[in-house]
Amino acid sequence: MEKKKSRVLIIGATGNLGHHLANASLHFSHPTFALVRPDTSSDPRKSQNRQALSDAGVTLLQGSLEDEESLVEAVKQVDVVVCAVQAKQVLHQKLLIQVIKNIGSIKRFVPSEFGLDPDKTQISGMDYNFYSNKAEIRRLVEAQGIPYTFVSCNFYTSYLLPSLVQPGHKVPPRDKVTIFGDGNTKGVFVKEIDVAAFTIRTLEDPRTLNKVLYFRPPGNVYSLNELVELWESKIGKKLEKVFVSEEELLKKIKETSYPDNMALIFIYSAFIKGDQTYFDIESAGSADATKLYPELNYTTISQYLDTLL
Repeated sequence: MEKKKSRVLIIGATGNLGHHLANASLHFSHPTFALVRPDTSSDPRKSQNRQALSDAGVTLLQGSLEDEESLVEAVKQVDVVVCAVQAKQVLHQKLLIQVIKNIGSIKRFVPSEFGLDPDKTQISGMDYNFYSNKAEIRRLVEAQGIPYTFVSCNFYTSYLLPSLVQPGHKVPPRDKVTIFGDGNTKGVFVKEIDVAAFTIRTLEDPRTLNKVLYFRPPGNVYSLNELVELWESKIGKKLEKVFVSEEELLKKIKETSYPDNMALIFIYSAFIKGDQTYFDIESAGSADATKLYPELNYTTISQYLDTLL
């Protein structure tokens, strides 16, 4: 007899990644629940997403991360909890973690990270607690003995890549391009819909229990020099290159006010410090998403850039 599929609760399901997670959960035949705020109807886009989730077969549960009663009610109905709230809400997961601990029946918890590994970034003190807040949640999950998978997918293709990593621009350059550092340090971009598929795929996999699931898909790991070269080959034209040194970038970060400097900080982290690629996944005792699930297709950077032509 086929094993019963885990019941999955998505928190943050009306957001961009959350919406993809809910759809992926349905695609993999999980009974899928979403915790939605009673007030999401005030935002037309979220209201639309909410209706789409309901129409697709997601069971909507009213509640929020601040409402303990609603969390208890929701968590009791499922086997797995996946949280996909915004970075500014990361610490709001503390009550949820306490509820999961108290109920004691959750088989897997995926907290809201979905970016760089907060334990591996080398920009402590300059990221306005962006990563230390995520690390704090990790320590709490571990201390409570909750079964987890931490998802480290690096950058989304929708972030920085649409401009070919040219902060302040919305489209890729056609004449002049800025390259940070020597342009040889590699970064990683993955499409949100693919992050969602790999995340849901791993929920019942014992190989990723209490581990970090890293994303470095072949075809999605590029240095800035390689990205520019790939773009040049697509537009059939060489671009004028302007190199910005590490010192110049750090100066620019200092001179730019928060939150406008965050894009520069993330560029410094990924393309100067190499925070997405400087370590070996296997020796860190972690899991590589594309090696574990070779059957899952994903959009490569080259395919993504084709959509920008």
